[in-house]
Amino acid sequence: MRWLCKICSFESKKRLELLKHYRLKHGNGGRSQSIPCLHTDCPCSFKTFNALQTHLCRHHVEMVTQSGPLSFTCLLCCSVFFDSEKQYFEHLGRHLRKFEAVACVFKNCNFSTNIYSTFATHRHRKHQSHRLEDFKTEVLKRQPYEPMFAQDETCEESSELWDGEPQELSQDIKEKFGLLFLKLESKFNVPNKCIDEIVDELQFISTSASGPLLRDVVVSTLNNHNCDLDPAIILDLVKNICETHPISAALGTSGPFTTSFKRREFMKKHFSVVEPEEHILDKKEGKTFQYVPILPSLLQVLSKFFQENTFEGENKAKNDFKYQTFRDGSHYQKNKFFSVENRVTLILYIDDFEVCNPLGTSRKKHKVTAVYWVLGNIPVQLRSTLTSIYLAILCKAEDTKQFGFQRVLEPLLIDIQSLEKDGLFVPVLGKAIKGTVVSVVADNLGAHSVAGFVESFAGSYVCRFCVGERSKFQSDEVRSGSFHQRTKDQHTLHVQAALSSPHHTPCYGVKKQCPLSEKLEHFHVTSGYPPDVLHDLLEGIVPVELALAFDNLIKKKYFSLIELNDAISNFPYKGSDKTNRPHLIPANFLTRKTVGGNAHENWCLLRLLPLIIGLKVPEQEPVWQMLMTLKDIVDLVMSPVHTEESICYLDSIISEHRSRFLDVFPQHKLIPKHHFLEHYPQLIREFGPLAALWTMRFEAKHSFFKRVVRHTGCFRNILLSLANKHQLMVAYHQSHGAKPSLAVTKTTEVSLDMLKDDLKDLVKCRFPAVTAVHVANNVCSLGTNYAVGMLLCCGSTAGLPDFSEVLQIMVICNKLTFFVRQQNTWYNEHLRSYELENTGIVQLLEQRELKDFYPLALYTLAGRRLTTLKHHICLSF
Repeated sequence: MRWLCKICSFESKKRLELLKHYRLKHGNGGRSQSIPCLHTDCPCSFKTFNALQTHLCRHHVEMVTQSGPLSFTCLLCCSVFFDSEKQYFEHLGRHLRKFEAVACVFKNCNFSTNIYSTFATHRHRKHQSHRLEDFKTEVLKRQPYEPMFAQDETCEESSELWDGEPQELSQDIKEKFGLLFLKLESKFNVPNKCIDEIVDELQFISTSASGPLLRDVVVSTLNNHNCDLDPAIILDLVKNICETHPISAALGTSGPFTTSFKRREFMKKHFSVVEPEEHILDKKEGKTFQYVPILPSLLQVLSKFFQENTFEGENKAKNDFKYQTFRDGSHYQKNKFFSVENRVTLILYIDDFEVCNPLGTSRKKHKVTAVYWVLGNIPVQLRSTLTSIYLAILCKAEDTKQFGFQRVLEPLLIDIQSLEKDGLFVPVLGKAIKGTVVSVVADNLGAHSVAGFVESFAGSYVCRFCVGERSKFQSDEVRSGSFHQRTKDQHTLHVQAALSSPHHTPCYGVKKQCPLSEKLEHFHVTSGYPPDVLHDLLEGIVPVELALAFDNLIKKKYFSLIELNDAISNFPYKGSDKTNRPHLIPANFLTRKTVGGNAHENWCLLRLLPLIIGLKVPEQEPVWQMLMTLKDIVDLVMSPVHTEESICYLDSIISEHRSRFLDVFPQHKLIPKHHFLEHYPQLIREFGPLAALWTMRFEAKHSFFKRVVRHTGCFRNILLSLANKHQLMVAYHQSHGAKPSLAVTKTTEVSLDMLKDDLKDLVKCRFPAVTAVHVANNVCSLGTNYAVGMLLCCGSTAGLPDFSEVLQIMVICNKLTFFVRQQNTWYNEHLRSYELENTGIVQLLEQRELKDFYPLALYTLAGRRLTTLKHHICLSF
């Protein structure tokens, strides 16, 4: 039998040898990498080597007996568990808490109840002292277990720990130490002085402290074998062992880890650290910024994704029916530069952030301008991971304001110019490929600063998408044609007019040239700055309108502020809603004119608001209808897929919401973000789904630098410290293999004979050759968590989505498969939710068959089973 490493190409005849290889090469674990199980038929993966060893001991013990593990099976839903009576009764308790009738599981007992406490009392009184043989035969069964290894083969495996060339093992140990120190410095932010202490102590332990112990071991071993050696020879032997031990060699005075400088040189050589470069802005005043060269970083990224076959470089014609990525947008389709195969698309992000407490004495003193980039040629799910977002520039915000973006972005734009004209040679492909920037993602202030528009939103021309006056936002809609979209030729004239005026007076909101449009041949300001739904909607329109609506509804005495906060606090949030649960509404929300909260909290509050307080508000309440149209807008804008029908519906619902808002709040003026929102339908046609180009995940990247400052407390050259730490972190993640698309930490292998007949028939029909399946309660696929009890969208009927409740999650032939119960669906317009009813029909679904990848939570409200969408589901597939 051959054992093959799932991370690299290592192959072995022995399982223990593969285990040793895992320990040396892939045993570090961490969030960037999951260590897969050694067995090819097991889908589990683990973050640490110890977790892998525990799993192997529990589920893959090398046995020679023919008796296999015992398995408990639930007679209600086919959920099967091995070797865990406690887990089995906990599962039955979940049925009882739903008031489902459960029969006693012990022989010769016909007791049945649907009350949890009654079942527990019966079990305690009647079956407190029981054995495994007392369970009913249909509940507890034993499977045959085939031996995996012969006994003599198992006995020989221990000798393989000593196999391998000494030089190779010594180098592996050095690399392991290097990876450990890299992890300590980059992931846990351990100071170099602390690492120096660790190295000194390990060196002392491996030499001086271990000498007497080794001498006793050597003497005892020689005595056991009747060998008599001169004590001087024994001391010399022990001394040589201590000095030549791989740990001593790695950590000794001549080793590569004794100083921070030596460690950094070792990391550069073995882990491909791309070092930041310091660029001088003002030598006299000592003003500089850090730039991480994008071309060597891009080369590493491209080599990685080409090897993993996740690079999407094929140019395809626009799909007439769907907008799924920015490649389907008209801006990308009309750019002739991207008509060639394997063009690199870069997405830049520019923003300012505080590395210190924004309310403390250091407020704005260490405010930093950051420029990140992400490769647009990889799937959206991969682009959202923080490890796929790379650093380009760090500069003090005050220096950026003083010297301008043109000066700060200069080294980056020079490299991208080279990428446009000459390309970058990729050894994996054996040729050079070209690329350029396709979009610059930023909030409105950041986008206007870089693009050269006015940075005040109180002036006459505040929109970067059209040349309309702000005074007309209240009276005219974008769909009426009153606001003409900006064009390239028109923008060029506006730049010339602004620069040629005596005092550089802005012309139609344009005050200077965009440095990217000036330097890059295939990028233009009018097609390169998409809107940001995070700041426009979730942190802009939504909290403002929620505050106005709550004030109005409270004054109408539908509920009080205390009742509202109690409802928000006591709502039974599930899944990701529990993580993003909204905060309580502050008492001064009307004075502040906003409910506050971050984007995730506001999104969750708006989504679940119908379930939280919907029954307290009359159906025809105008303010409530205004809020529900806003919820519809957010659902549509957040959709990962659009069609012409959904875009036209978004256009109409935005117009409806505008009319309703002005009707119920005539004294309040529309803010500029309301006008930006009216451009969204056309912008989706130009940029593709806007949720794929928002700033949410980029802003999450700031947390890394804030954490570094909080742990190190070093402000001497803060930009250099942050850039160095980031590049070490990137090198650490690059040294690991790809994160598996399917991550499972705990599964149970179940024979088909143990499944209920309906499930068994479905599995046999779809997978005829399968004799066993892997059952799990939770799995993670491409960053999305699935759990038993969630709802999945698996089709549509009469324009309504069809939902199914997950009864069991299985991995069959390395495919994520769901055993589900279909639901009848009705739409409740007042609550903007779907009411569900069990049909009793079960089916088997693979993940690829889902109409929407995102699972939904099931809530119970006044005896009704309801769910609300996370985003609009495009059903015209």
